[in-house]
Order: sequence, then C-alpha cells, then structure tokens
Amino acid sequence: MKVILAQPRGFCAGVIRAVETVELALEQYGAPVYVRHEIVHNQHVVEGLRAKGVRFVEDLEEVPANALTIFSAHGVGKDVENHARQRQLKVLDATCPLVTKVHNQGRQYAAKGYQVILIGEAGHPEVIGTLGQIPAPVILVRNVAEVQTLDFPPLTPLAYITQTTLSLDDTYTVVEALKQRYPHIVGPDTRDICYAVQNRQAAVRELSRCSDLVLVVGSVRSANSVTLRDIASASGKPSYLIANGSAVRNEWFGNGTTVGITAGASTPESMVDDVIAALARIAPLEIEVLPGREEHVQFRLPVGLAARQ
Repeated sequence: MKVILAQPRGFCAGVIRAVETVELALEQYGAPVYVRHEIVHNQHVVEGLRAKGVRFVEDLEEVPANALTIFSAHGVGKDVENHARQRQLKVLDATCPLVTKVHNQGRQYAAKGYQVILIGEAGHPEVIGTLGQIPAPVILVRNVAEVQTLDFPPLTPLAYITQTTLSLDDTYTVVEALKQRYPHIVGPDTRDICYAVQNRQAAVRELSRCSDLVLVVGSVRSANSVTLRDIASASGKPSYLIANGSAVRNEWFGNGTTVGITAGASTPESMVDDVIAALARIAPLEIEVLPGREEHVQFRLPVGLAARQ
C-alpha cells in the first residue's frame, strides 16, 4: 500500500496557541484549570488535557469563585466575557487571533451603520461567539438558497463577514450570490478566510488527484475536518473522516491502493501516526509526503502567561 501525506496537515497556529495556553496554565497556576467549551474540537486532545486536571464546562456558573478560566479557540460572545467579569474570574482568552479579526470586522461594519451578514454554520461555537461580539442585529446565512430569501430594500447598507473554517469555494459562491443581489455590499476578500484552512483545502485537492482513497483524520464536530472530507469526496474519490486508527476498515482497500491522508487543523500528528500504524497492520507501506506550503505562523500567548524557556 502506498500512503501519501498531505502538506500541510494537522495543528494550525491558532490550535497550537490554544493548547499551549492550557498546558502552560496548568504548569504556572496548577490544576484544576477550567475551560469554557472544548478548547478545540478533538476528543484526543480534550481527554489528554482532562487527564492532566482540566475541567471543561459549558456554563461559567460551573466554575468556582476565583478559579482560572480559559476561553476556547472558537471565541465567546460579550455576554460570556461580562459574566466572567461579574464573577471576578481570572480569564485567559485563547480565542484564535483570526477569529478575533472577524469579530473586529463585524463590529467595525456595525459601527458604520451597515447591516451585517455572517456566512457560517448555525450553532457552531465560533458563529455563536461572533454573533455575540457584534452589538447590532446580524443575519446568518450558510448557502446560496438562504441568500435568495433575503429581502433588504435596495439601498440598505450591507456588509458580510465569514466563519473562518468554511470551504473557500462554498464561501466564494455565497459571496458572489450576495454581490449579485446587492452589488453595493462590502466585505473582506475571501482570501481573508483562515490561512490554515485555505492551505489544508488546497493540499487535500492536490492529494485527491494522486490518491485512490482519502482519509481525513479529525473529529466529526470539527468544521474544517468535515470540509476536508467533503472536498475530497467532491473529487470523486472515496473519502472517510476518521478519529484515529481504530476506525480504519480493511474492506476500504484493495491490492496496491494509494491512500491519501490529511488531518484537520485541530488534529494532533499522533492521531495521523495512529492511522498509519493501523494501515501498516493491513499491508506493507510505502510512505511519501506531498510537496506543499510550509507554515511558519506563530501567535503570541494570551496576556498572563509566560512562555516556556
């Protein structure tokens, strides 16, 4: 069996920052550390941190007075920030800086009098947080069909922003539909979608071209992992989203199958290694890494943490 690894794959700078924030908080403040929502959407990462003394909560009322609280990489709304202040909790904000950028864009548009339209998945934590960061009504749309249901007067000042983890192609299609209906609409370039999402999506397209089958290692709750699987499927290749090697099935493979492997931005490389080990139990492997974009982005840690020496 030939295995081709996508490049880049796995952890992005925002996830690295979020996970490191939690690990450093444990080292510098001691357990328990409380995290509102899963720090990233990967069960292996979450369980590993839970074993070290992290407690994940959905409501700040679950956090004891004076306890250290961390906001997840997905971001939170102003109501959560205010609740933390009211309870006088010590907070470390691990929101991905690229998500914070979207919050800032939305607030700026609202302050200028625009009706803001958010392109995103209803109910996703990032979307909930973004909606809660903009002090004005925001319209949420996910696809072209929902764009067609909008009914703004012709001269309504409109602006759009986007969830960071969506498919670049899908987002472009929605933006073009908005522009067609409302030519005066303003918004960021679709290239402003998270650099890591763009790079991984480009890599999985290339991977699909040279593979018989594609495995995306990640969580079904991870929007960017689901998108990678969808992109691979759209290429016409059998594609599976799996959490780890235990999900690999022998019947997926024939003699001489070329298997492409990539991983979502919240997936640690250890889970990719676990999948490779599972494949090695099926057949001898020939492994190569697809040439691709190297990422050197680093984000500063939240205020209140000292970096490891």
